[in-house]
Amino acid sequence: MNITVRQVNPGPCKTYLITNDVNREAVIIDPVLDRVDAFKDIILGDNLELRLTIDTHTHADHISGGAALKDLFSCDYAMHTSSPVKCASFHLDDGTVIQLFNRIPVTVLHTPGHTRDSVCLVFADWIFTGDTLFLDDGGAGRDDLPGGDAASHWKSLRTLHTLSDHLVVHPAHDYRSRIPSALGKQKATNPHLLKALDPVESFVQYLDDLRLGPADWMKDVLNANYACARDPKAAWIPADLPACEIKGTMNASTNEISVPSLSVSELREHLDKGHPPLLLDVREREELTGPLGHLEGIVHIPVGSLTTRLDELEPYREKEIISVCRSGGRAATAAQILIAAGFKNVIVLEGGMIAWNALM
Repeated sequence: MNITVRQVNPGPCKTYLITNDVNREAVIIDPVLDRVDAFKDIILGDNLELRLTIDTHTHADHISGGAALKDLFSCDYAMHTSSPVKCASFHLDDGTVIQLFNRIPVTVLHTPGHTRDSVCLVFADWIFTGDTLFLDDGGAGRDDLPGGDAASHWKSLRTLHTLSDHLVVHPAHDYRSRIPSALGKQKATNPHLLKALDPVESFVQYLDDLRLGPADWMKDVLNANYACARDPKAAWIPADLPACEIKGTMNASTNEISVPSLSVSELREHLDKGHPPLLLDVREREELTGPLGHLEGIVHIPVGSLTTRLDELEPYREKEIISVCRSGGRAATAAQILIAAGFKNVIVLEGGMIAWNALM
C-alpha cells in the first residue's frame, strides 16, 4: 500500500492528510478552518487532488474546515448520519466500508459518547478515533457537551476493546505531545479504556465525579459548525486550551490546588448554630429538583459557568463558602476554581447531596 499519513496541524487539534502516493489523491480528516490556507498550500505544492474530507464529529473547540475545503476543491465532505452539520455531501453509517482511492477499505464505526455523531475510521493498520479516544493518560473526550452521553461512550469504548491490538491510534486532539501508539498499549494504560471494563454505572459515576460543564464559548463554536461557517472568527475561541479533555476548560494549574472539606454532620452543626455559610450548589439546574433535592438557601451556579460568573460571588470573597454537588467531584472542581480566583475560605461538602440525604 503506497499510502502516507501526515499530521498537518501544529496545534493540539490534529488534522490528518492521507495521500495515495501513486495517483496523488488525498483525503483530509478533521481539518481546522484557520489552517485551510496552509492545507491548500500543501495540497497544491505536492500536486495532490483532494477527493474527500471527513469530520469524526461536530467539534466544540474549533471551527471545522470541511465546508471551506469542499468549496475550494469541489471535494466531498462526509460526516455521520446523525450529524446536524448542514453542508455534508454524504453521510456515514455504522459499518459502512468506504473504498478510499478505489482500493483502500476503511470501516466506519459509530462511537457516540463525546457527541452523538462521533465516528472512528478503521484502516488496516490505523484507527482515527476523533474524540472517542485520546492517547495514554489523556483518556478521551469529555461527555458533558451538548449531545454527550457517558453511557454511550462506555459502550463505544467497549467496542474499541474488540478491535485488533496492532492498530495505531490517531486521535483528533493531543495536548501533551504524546505519540500515536498501538491500541493494545491504550487498552493496558488509557484510563478511559480501563474504566470501560467496569459496569456502565461505575463508568458514568467516574465521569460525573470529574466533569466540568462546557464553557459558554463552546456552544457558540458548535453553532458555527452546525451552520458550516467559513469565517474563522465566526466564534471566539481561546488559544491553546485543552478544552475537550475532562476539566479542559480549567486553567491547568487549577487542577493542582488542594481544597479542605467537611462532613455532612459538621455542616449540620454549622446550620444548627444559626450562622450558615454560603452554600454554593454547582450541579445542573435539573438536578436541584431531582431525587436528591437541594439545601435551603443555596446559591446556584453550575460548575461549567462558574469561571464566567465569579462576579456574582464577589460579596463573599472573604467569607466561608461550602461547595456542594452530587457526590463531591464537581464541588472540588468548583472549589479549586474559586481558590485560584482568590477566594479565601472555600470548603467542599464530603459526599455531596448523596451523603446529606443519607444523614437525614
